[in-house]
Amino acid sequence: MSFVVLGLACLGLVTSTAFAAMVLAAVREYLRERQSLGARAAAGQFAPPLSLLKPVHGAEPGLEANLETFFQQDYPEYEILFCARWENDPGLETARRVAARYPRVPVKFLTTGEPGYINAKAASMELMEAAAAHEILVISDSDVRVTPNYLRAVALPFADASVGAMCCPYRGVAAQDRFWGSLWARLEAVGMSVEMTAGVLVARRLEGMQFVLGPTMAFRREAIRRMGGFRVTADYCADDFVLGNEIFKLGEKVVLSHHVIDHMVLNSSFVDSLKHQVRWMKSTRFSRPKGHLGTALTFSVPFGIAAWVAAAQMGHAWIGLTLFGWSVVTRWALAIGVGRLVVRDASWFGLLVLYPLRDLMGFGFWSASYLGRRVLWRGHEYELLRGGKMRPAR
Repeated sequence: MSFVVLGLACLGLVTSTAFAAMVLAAVREYLRERQSLGARAAAGQFAPPLSLLKPVHGAEPGLEANLETFFQQDYPEYEILFCARWENDPGLETARRVAARYPRVPVKFLTTGEPGYINAKAASMELMEAAAAHEILVISDSDVRVTPNYLRAVALPFADASVGAMCCPYRGVAAQDRFWGSLWARLEAVGMSVEMTAGVLVARRLEGMQFVLGPTMAFRREAIRRMGGFRVTADYCADDFVLGNEIFKLGEKVVLSHHVIDHMVLNSSFVDSLKHQVRWMKSTRFSRPKGHLGTALTFSVPFGIAAWVAAAQMGHAWIGLTLFGWSVVTRWALAIGVGRLVVRDASWFGLLVLYPLRDLMGFGFWSASYLGRRVLWRGHEYELLRGGKMRPAR
């Protein structure tokens, strides 16, 4: 039995090493592109009017500081539209308070009432699109924080008339107030910075961008209307994947920007973080079942531990320890290449200490994604269906 386990563990180490090599090749390509685009981005000549759509829901930690960064943009003409279910939504009240400090930025506040869609965000985006004044629509989550040159970076890809959508890579940012209180958030954050981005870079290199990333995505209004409007995401959990995929199916180009944003991690407790990451894994399982199945072979530390234990039982502990060490080294390579160089995550502790642990946890989340089809979202339980659709749980 130990021999079989060791063989399977070595196979996993081979596949995860091959994946790491693919990621680093994609990183090299991405960094070359970033360097070549630097002068063009600095010029900032292309700056069409933009409509920024911000769905909000409730009072989230740090919401006021997050929203304020969108009012501080170095951009000639843009508007911000906020939408919630009800007028007295705490998130909408926070948006009004921030907007009052920046009267030069045109703002619209909208409400949907009780949404007619399972995905309430789709109802908000549909209403905001109808009320938007401009033809390029930028959608950004409420847990995102940006720099003043954000909108210039978002607008830049649309200088190419063949581009129908774009999105930004992101780094996870966790509160650093208390070490143990923020440990789970920091583990989730480093997963965003490294694991998520690594998968995106490889997918982009192998098949091109056929999806967008939810924290920031932008579209030409004409493309959204051609696909049938935001209502196409009404029954889906992964609305960002659906929107980007529909744009791709229209024959328009989807671009991954070279501008990185901050994705603020709101889940500070183990239970909240666990639920969120398992829900995300389950959503990916139903949205991209084949790719998700193969994800198991991209993790490294679980196979390194299995190899160490199996080799030790066979009397070759040093061989096992070497294999385990190799599994950690490949994670460090990804942490530096993706986390440090691509998304510019400044936390060396997170990249070098927490990321190998997050790799082990990621395999656990992947395994848990096959334990049923139910997810908890915004306080309601749903059942995921083939293709990524969902319905209220029975």
